[in-house]
Amino acid sequence: MKNFVSVGECMIELSNIEDRIFKMGFAGDTLNTAWYARALLSDAWSVSFATKLGNDELSQNAVSFLTENNIGTDLIDYHPSRKIGIYLIHLKKGERSFSYWRDNSAARTLADNKSSLEKMLSKAEFIHFSGITLAIMSNTGRKLFFNILKDHKQRGVGISFDPNIRLAMWNDLTEVKKTISKAAELSTIVLPSFEDEKLCFKDRNPSETIRRYESLGAKIIVVKNSGEKIFALKDSKEIIFDNITIKNVVDTTGAGDSFNGGFLASILSGIDINEAIFKAHSLASKVICEKGALVPMDKISKMQISA
Repeated sequence: MKNFVSVGECMIELSNIEDRIFKMGFAGDTLNTAWYARALLSDAWSVSFATKLGNDELSQNAVSFLTENNIGTDLIDYHPSRKIGIYLIHLKKGERSFSYWRDNSAARTLADNKSSLEKMLSKAEFIHFSGITLAIMSNTGRKLFFNILKDHKQRGVGISFDPNIRLAMWNDLTEVKKTISKAAELSTIVLPSFEDEKLCFKDRNPSETIRRYESLGAKIIVVKNSGEKIFALKDSKEIIFDNITIKNVVDTTGAGDSFNGGFLASILSGIDINEAIFKAHSLASKVICEKGALVPMDKISKMQISA
């Protein structure tokens, strides 16, 4: 069995279902990607989530939730005193914004222990992480994580990176640019969002985003573009995907993460990049018709993907 490992933060998600009545779930950008990858990959792949949680009841509920949905929890470490983080979704005409309670979450210590982090990644045959994964790490932990990724890449492990740039989580623009660029150098697949890249790197169009990440060594790049044309590159050939259809937007939470999961599941199953983009877009267009980041697996359209 091949091992897909997604690294990052699991949080409690609170979404408003009525006035002052909230539904509780579990989510987080790389967890969301793992969720959709698990729904679409064949049983030839295991999917595990690597993170750090607390020993509190809600952390244990998160573990049970992942286990029930066939996402491996054996790579989760536990902090003796910290707890799981929380975020609240605010919706306005389908567009989301968030409030967070995560400053002292267990996940912020994810990369603080070398042996724990090495164990999390030791058997991975494909690794996915994000800019948020990096933002919650300490500077020391980030360096350790990069060193481990470098070793894995040299051994031929596939590595995907969603920059998912949230400037409020970083100390300054210079730091985020340097860190995102270093992460891209260590990745084989980069999945940026043009809106983020334009704000951070001042890219004028998605083609500039592609060329910048190509210069850093990425072999496959797909630029998500907020419902507009999707630009991609594979084997130095640029692709423009304009078969875009979006209807009945309810909640855009998890749109990019579900795209990532659908795309990675397709690519890892040997599907051509054009078809992989189509499947990923189709999945994301369904996800935004539901509330919350995670659409129940039995609701996800069963795409014909085989490993």
